[in-house]
Amino acid sequence: MLATQTYGETNGRPPLLIVHGLFGSARNWGVIAKRMSDERQVIAVDMRNHGQSFHGAPHDYPAMAGDLAEVIEANGGKADVVGHSMGGKAAMVLALVFPNLVNRLVVADIAPVAYGHTQQGMIDAMRAIDLSAVETRGDAARQMAKTVSEEGVRAFLLQSLDVKAREWRLNLDQLEADMDAILGFPEIDGVFEGPVLMLSGAESDYVKAEHRAEIKRLFPAARFAKIPGAGHWVHAEKAREFEGACRVFLDAGR
Repeated sequence: MLATQTYGETNGRPPLLIVHGLFGSARNWGVIAKRMSDERQVIAVDMRNHGQSFHGAPHDYPAMAGDLAEVIEANGGKADVVGHSMGGKAAMVLALVFPNLVNRLVVADIAPVAYGHTQQGMIDAMRAIDLSAVETRGDAARQMAKTVSEEGVRAFLLQSLDVKAREWRLNLDQLEADMDAILGFPEIDGVFEGPVLMLSGAESDYVKAEHRAEIKRLFPAARFAKIPGAGHWVHAEKAREFEGACRVFLDAGR
C-alpha cells in the first residue's frame, strides 16, 4: 500500500485524502494537511514511484486510482479527496471507477483531458546532477541552476532528493516510460454524480473553457472556481486561499 502521513484524529467525518502531483510527495502538503486536521483526520499519500512509496509499473491512472482505493478502504471506506495536477487526474479516475469511496472531490488545476506539454525536461535536469559531488542540498541546487532557471522549481524538485543517500526518491525511469500516460487521461465509461470543485489558479491555463463540456459530462455536479493571483501551483502560491476554498466546499457536506 502507499506510504502515508496522517494528521489529526477521526471524529465521525470521513477522512480527507490529499493526493500530490508529479514529482511531489506527501511532505509538500504538510502545512495544509496539518492546518486542515484541526477538524478531522487528514491523510496525505506518496503516490507510487514517489517519496517513500513503492516503485513499480505501470504509472498510469487506473493503477494510481487503485492505489488510492486501497488507502480509503483501509481508513473507513469513504473519504473526501483533494488532488493536484497528476494527483487530480488520479483522484478523478478514482471517483469515476470507485464512486462509492469518494464523498466530495476537489480537483486542483487540472482537467480530465490529454495535455500536449511534457515534463521530460525536469527528469533530464534531475538526471544531470552529479550525485557523487553532492554533499548538501545547496550543492545540488547550484548544479541544477544550470538547467532549471526558476528557483521555486528547483526547490520543489530537490525536495525529492535524499542528500544523505545521494539518490532520488523518484522512479525517474518509470515516470519517463509512462510520461504519455501521465499527460493523457484514460477512456472511462463511468460518471461521478457527487459534488466536485474544480479549483484552478486564475493565472493558469491548465483548465480551459473548452474543457468544461468534458468535465460536466464526467462530473455533472462539478462547480468551478479560480483563485486570483495563482498559477498551476495554486496550493503553494496561495495556500491560505486554497485552504479556505477547500474548507468551504468540504464543510458543505457535513
